[in-house]
Amino acid sequence: MVKLYEGGAYLVHGTEIVPENESAKVTALTGKTVSKEDAKKGTMAYSILEAHNTSGDMDKLKIRFDAMTSHDITFVGIIQTAKASGMEKFPIPYVLTNCHNSLCAVGGTINEDDHVFGLSACKKYGGIFVPPHVAVIHQYMRETMAGCGKMILGSDSHTRYGALGTMAIGEGGGELVKQLLRDTYDVNYPGVIAIYLDGKPQPGVGPQDIALAIIGKVFKCGYVKNKVMEFVGPGISTMTTDFRNGVDVMTTETTCLTSIWRTDEDTKAFLTMHGRADAYKELNPADVAYYDGVVYVDLSTVKPMIALPFHPSNTYEIEEFNANPGDILRSVEKEAARIAGNPDIHFSLTDKLVDGKLKVTQGIIAGCAGGNYTNVMEAAHILKNRSCGCDEFSLSVYPSSQPVYIDLVRKGAIADLMEAGAILKTAFCGPCFGAGDTPANNGFSIRHTTRNFPNREGSKPGVGQMSAVALMDARSIAATAANGGILTPATDVVDDYQVPEYHFDDTVYKARIYQGFNKGDEKKELIYGPNIKDWPKMSALTDNILLKVCSKIMDPVTTTDELIPSGETSSYRSNPLGLAEFTLSRRDPKYVGRSKEVDKVEKARVAGECPMKADPELEAIFAKIKTIPGNENIKASETEIGSMVYAVKPGDGSAREQAASCQRVIGGLANICKEYATKRYRSNVMNWGMLPFQMEADPEFEVGDYIYVPNVREALDGDLQNIKAYVIGDTIKELNLFISGMTPEERKIVKAGCLINYNRSR
Repeated sequence: MVKLYEGGAYLVHGTEIVPENESAKVTALTGKTVSKEDAKKGTMAYSILEAHNTSGDMDKLKIRFDAMTSHDITFVGIIQTAKASGMEKFPIPYVLTNCHNSLCAVGGTINEDDHVFGLSACKKYGGIFVPPHVAVIHQYMRETMAGCGKMILGSDSHTRYGALGTMAIGEGGGELVKQLLRDTYDVNYPGVIAIYLDGKPQPGVGPQDIALAIIGKVFKCGYVKNKVMEFVGPGISTMTTDFRNGVDVMTTETTCLTSIWRTDEDTKAFLTMHGRADAYKELNPADVAYYDGVVYVDLSTVKPMIALPFHPSNTYEIEEFNANPGDILRSVEKEAARIAGNPDIHFSLTDKLVDGKLKVTQGIIAGCAGGNYTNVMEAAHILKNRSCGCDEFSLSVYPSSQPVYIDLVRKGAIADLMEAGAILKTAFCGPCFGAGDTPANNGFSIRHTTRNFPNREGSKPGVGQMSAVALMDARSIAATAANGGILTPATDVVDDYQVPEYHFDDTVYKARIYQGFNKGDEKKELIYGPNIKDWPKMSALTDNILLKVCSKIMDPVTTTDELIPSGETSSYRSNPLGLAEFTLSRRDPKYVGRSKEVDKVEKARVAGECPMKADPELEAIFAKIKTIPGNENIKASETEIGSMVYAVKPGDGSAREQAASCQRVIGGLANICKEYATKRYRSNVMNWGMLPFQMEADPEFEVGDYIYVPNVREALDGDLQNIKAYVIGDTIKELNLFISGMTPEERKIVKAGCLINYNRSR
């Protein structure tokens, strides 16, 4: 059972939940009167944020982090941006892992060039470098960097170490650049939601099951959006810390800001085993703590879950699904047809029903969510002396780090998996974002990874390929594998097995990881491969702007994977213009061409040429603009011209800044939407100098239309409400735009044209 409380609530003595409208009970339970404002300070989140806040104002936080981390899809761009902004060294521990662009098999030198660049940056600026295949980003941070009361910032959306007492936040690269320049992470004090865990998970239920049960309940209603999820309650101590890590990493899929957990003796044991006993301290809410909401979870009632395509919130109990698979699968097929947008592409799931049971084609256990020691050990036990079979179904397992792999070998789990027919692979995040184990066309994969967004597994509907992924726990994936691919909950096969204690051996880390913090040598040179390019120049914002609508997406949610596809495109992440060629390629293939045409006009204007000469269509557009009262003297030469994307709710998913920078480098100047799916995507938009417009009304404009926004710099100095804009068509239609709150620094960044420009001007 997962229950959402209406309104706020108090937590008393760590065990009693008192709804806000029954606050008199707090006095009865404690014998004292506690104000709501004082009780808000009783959360773990408050004390950690207070310790890292430099503003002196807890309503307007300016956070400095203890450490940072990036992987090889993001670190090149971050370092290039920071270098262009004047960075001289890494001021805090900065870990560069190589777990996304790990495969250096085909396509030339591109991926390994990025790795060589990363190592050279660590030598020059004083960083920590984790070579390919040694550990995935979040497992390494759990094993070596996270600690109670710390805050860590990562350029990956699944930066979550709450189960180790660390408030970790995943953001776009611009926010990491600010830390490298000794600036701050600026955010209003967030709401804090208690995730009250009660009871104990039943055998066969794993961390992914618990996470999916919560995600399915909170995502669609936005219950924890941009808030802190604070895990409390007696149920925490019924799970090992390794198990908790598997729940915690999935909190990203709720769209929360970050997470934090109560710590206990098991947390202490985990940190001590990893050689960091001094990183432990007990974290608990105060005797009375106020929360902006409560999610009550009875762990004993959670059953094995499946999240069907195309989102982690599309959840069902496997038992419930198996009772009526046909109708459920037909609804997924309808969604697949809508996503494909091409009647010639046929993706089916009902054809995989065998005697009323779903037969899947592939299983994957991998990454920061699935590749943990406990998950793989339990999967290996279920598969011991069983077989995956010699038919279409296949199983691949990726332990999350070499130390985990070593202990799995010593415990015999690797042999058990291999004897069952599983393929064992190295620490790699590829199956999570479409760079490894892409299923066959019309294939259906079950995965203990983090996401199952459209095409996240690597298929390409645009060229007639489509497959899909469902998320499940490693235990039920193993049960399904043992049943020849027939969907099976782990509760059908479990016994009284207890996972043996993990032994952490860091020999491989001592042998292979470059530990360069505080050892930078400014005389060292960065090593560039031919695909590593500097950021192109971007214009400062003018007083008046003209936007051309280059894409209009009316889907309820647009993910970052749709804005810039993952998978094979990762090879171009260090080449801003090369990567930008893939922008919206799987959602609106003509967008790039449209935006580049607009960008040509803007480049001509900046070079001092007449915009009308570059695009004769503008002659009539500016003539109409001059009919708007107060704009009679508008000059095309002084009006920035850029492309614009409309989407209802963009930015769910990855923290990757390229979802915004790719728009910007080919002419993007603004987005308009009803709301932004996540803070991190909106921050990326602003850090790349684009205006994050919103509007309440449905859009009465189409692709190819122009939108004129006068006095936009003046608007950025105001309250950001009621920003007048005009659709310039056969007639002129007025729009009412607004921008949600921006910090003073964000306003300056957008005015400057991007974060690089802003930093250079300082």
